[in-house]
Amino acid sequence: MTTERIAQHQLQNLAQTALLLAGMFGLLIALGWALSGLAGLVVGMVLASLFVFLGPAFSKAQVLRRFRARRLDMRSAPELVATVAELARRAQLSKSPELYYVPSRIPNAFAVGRTNDAAIAVTDGLLRMLRPRELGGVLAHEMGHIRNRDLWVMALADFFTRTTSGLSTLGKVLLLLQLPMLLAGQVVISPWLLLLLLAAPGLSMLLQLAVSRTREFDADLAAVQLTGDPEALASALTRLEQPRLSFWQKIFGPPRDLTPSYLRTHPSTKSRIARLRSLAAPTPNRLSDVDLASLSRQLDALGRGVRFHQPSRTAWLLFGR
Repeated sequence: MTTERIAQHQLQNLAQTALLLAGMFGLLIALGWALSGLAGLVVGMVLASLFVFLGPAFSKAQVLRRFRARRLDMRSAPELVATVAELARRAQLSKSPELYYVPSRIPNAFAVGRTNDAAIAVTDGLLRMLRPRELGGVLAHEMGHIRNRDLWVMALADFFTRTTSGLSTLGKVLLLLQLPMLLAGQVVISPWLLLLLLAAPGLSMLLQLAVSRTREFDADLAAVQLTGDPEALASALTRLEQPRLSFWQKIFGPPRDLTPSYLRTHPSTKSRIARLRSLAAPTPNRLSDVDLASLSRQLDALGRGVRFHQPSRTAWLLFGR
């Protein structure tokens, strides 16, 4: 029953992702056609095709450098590296992703790179907050992103959004240059073109966020397949959702998050947990537990002399999980 449910969810997520990417591609093509007719259409299609073949624009080394990440190996974190290697084996990857430590107090994790040359980064805050079983669920979630080629999918969606925004800006500049002729009545601009120039970037961004939410659901399902333990990731999400309140927030209550769901990069934690717990497996194939005392000693060694920092909000929005 669980396998059938997972397959059903995966098919639904795949269809949603394909439709959303098609919508983003359609916006790009429509904007190219509106600006320069057949030539713009051809240029848009050529650019998209080149990106598909060349792969993601984000360099793994560049992203890890931005977060000041440090490579973990069998000497510095043997249990964690062994866990990642076991997950890679279960995911049938040709090469195990590298594991990196990010000196940040914010509990977070992300994957970056290509399927056969990927890296998983975990922050100090995440390693100290989660229990070993929960940590295994989060690592499996990131491994799911790698196995499902989500890194390429999200880079493609980002390319569509950036290109659409660039074409829209170009169109607005051209309209400004033609403003004297517009005022003199020598040139007539279609109101539909104006609407497209104004709305296309925002619509493309909304579609990109929807793609991100869909891929998060699929990575959750992949984590269940890799660990056979839905409760591990559900418990981790529950712990990560619990706010750490200041003195005044404990008295007056935590601030409400008023961000609409369609402006989020991730689905609501509540919906993710509900979906995970609906997939409870009767015989979980759990990962071997990390020794808590040993992990604590390793974290103390990693954090000794390290200057903790706060990555920018933009960096977390692009790469944080």
